[in-house]
Amino acid sequence: MGNKISYQGEAGSNSNMACTQRFPDMQAVPCASFEDAFAMVENGEAELAMIPIENSLAGRVADIHVLLPESNLQIVGEHYLRIRFDLLGLPGSSVGEATEVHSHIHALGQCRKIIREHQLTPVIAGDTAGSAREVRDWNDPTKLSLAPPLAAELYGLEVLASSVEDDPTNTTRFVVLARKQELPTRSELPETAVTTLVFQVRNVPSALYKALGGFATNGVNITRLESYMVGSSFAATTFMIDIEGHPEDLPVRLALEELEFFTWEIKILGTYAASEHRSSVSAAFV
Repeated sequence: MGNKISYQGEAGSNSNMACTQRFPDMQAVPCASFEDAFAMVENGEAELAMIPIENSLAGRVADIHVLLPESNLQIVGEHYLRIRFDLLGLPGSSVGEATEVHSHIHALGQCRKIIREHQLTPVIAGDTAGSAREVRDWNDPTKLSLAPPLAAELYGLEVLASSVEDDPTNTTRFVVLARKQELPTRSELPETAVTTLVFQVRNVPSALYKALGGFATNGVNITRLESYMVGSSFAATTFMIDIEGHPEDLPVRLALEELEFFTWEIKILGTYAASEHRSSVSAAFV
């Protein structure tokens, strides 16, 4: 297994940057898909996986809310990455001679201003860093890439414009995954802990309202709530939530007991230390 952490994407991607920021001493291993990144940990080829779960602009990352509950992994940490994109081209090229810009669909959507300013044609690529590699391989000065800063160094490209994202607050939240194990006890975590769980409400009137009521009456803060359909009947909805606290905390324990009355199943996906990013964001709004 060694000291490896898997991620989806190519070298130089934002997921790669998240790995090196959070775990600089681990070997970051790129994977073609989220399923492959999960499998590396499940099979013991990697110790951890770094997986994006939501973005402040684009919302939740597709598929993760389905893959995670069905996996044999659990969340053991979180990491927030400020998303930055540079406009990259071949050495000696210029924006003026370019006609196309290639990147992941989300990156193109988050850098519309510079695309319009230079009248570039956006072309969707499978990966931000992958688009940088393709620009290098094409060796065509009319094609540019929108990619994270790390990609320029890795693929020998020139930074024609830096930090070109439209919104300087653009941030992606990643979760750190490990093989399933006993949840850490309350004493093993700091006071600011986060618990992620999924549940399916019973098909009765006001089920969600009643299910979430226990968190309100016990003073437990829900910081994230996502819903998605299960199966093809469109009758059963599963919810994924993040709450502040540990299952051993009395308010959380009481809220979970109340939740059981209105749900078919509750599955805790992980209890882990809250990132310092949460407290810094909260302080900014005080």
